[in-house]
Amino acid sequence: MAGKTALKRTSLYVSGSSPVNMSQAIFYNEDCLVYDLEDSVPIAEKDAARFLVYNTVRYHRPKDKYVLIRVNGIYSEFLDDDLEAAVRARPDAIRIPKVESAAEVERIAKRITEIEQEAGIEVGSTKLWCNIESYPGVLNAEAIAKADERVEALALGAEDFTASMKATRTKPGWEIFYARNAVLMACRSAGVEALDAVFSDINDMEGLRADTTLTKNLGFDGKTVVHPRQIDIVNSYFTPSKKEINYALRVLAAVEEGKKLNKGAITLDGSMIDKPMELRALTTLAQAEAAGIKIGGAE
Repeated sequence: MAGKTALKRTSLYVSGSSPVNMSQAIFYNEDCLVYDLEDSVPIAEKDAARFLVYNTVRYHRPKDKYVLIRVNGIYSEFLDDDLEAAVRARPDAIRIPKVESAAEVERIAKRITEIEQEAGIEVGSTKLWCNIESYPGVLNAEAIAKADERVEALALGAEDFTASMKATRTKPGWEIFYARNAVLMACRSAGVEALDAVFSDINDMEGLRADTTLTKNLGFDGKTVVHPRQIDIVNSYFTPSKKEINYALRVLAAVEEGKKLNKGAITLDGSMIDKPMELRALTTLAQAEAAGIKIGGAE
């Protein structure tokens, strides 16, 4: 089922009611392609979009992409039909909007299991991404992340979150700073991936760079994007640089040298190397390899 990439740097939404956008989306550089049945699809076109997305994912799914289907809301009249089609289409994951409690995740996971059994699909193979888009979702983020083994990622939705808080959405993003950290810590506690919110102004590339710098520095694994022109910029921030790769190699080499010499304390460039630094170096190299970067010796 899964495409080759293990990276979740960019997740691009594409409307399930637009065959043109769906056909174009496979040629961009996003890691994750999200076929959308929710916000981008008018009510009158829900059935047609569901049919189109099912056939695209089941029979013409793009190679080398992590493929998701975003279904309609948990309490929507369309959810049952969406889940039936989405699970049988066999994407890598289903993206659930506006999740606010662990009980909601458990209910959907149970229904997915029933559909997998009916369709002869390996139980548990359909993963879940939960969109956190309100203050109850943020408050319950850790419980949501741990609600079921299918949960693979949480993704923050800033526009709906700020609306639920009666806050104003701004480019500096201080109104979502707590939510970002709460979702991120929930993901780290549960061992799932953390995806940051959309940067809505598709014409402001400098603003996108500043926002993604903050996202990366906080510790997120990637970011949802809404336009192809955002993809390469966001990818670049979540791809280790040559400098970062070389430093990671030097850290690991110093750790190995310390083990050989049975040193209790290891230093590099005057700084102590501890276990977190070693783990960060391993993560950097894993991300680089997943991005197709050839790892050589340290410079």
